[in-house]
Amino acid sequence: MGTIVCQTCNATIDHFEDEKVTVLYGQCCTCDCEDEE
Repeated sequence: MGTIVCQTCNATIDHFEDEKVTVLYGQCCTCDCEDEE
């Protein structure tokens, strides 16, 4: 099971099927991540 988490607020964005446990970092649309550096 893979998980996509927001690299700024660490919120879980999505899950995807994978053979091993994987964490991908993306950007969620629930917070204004690009405004916070």
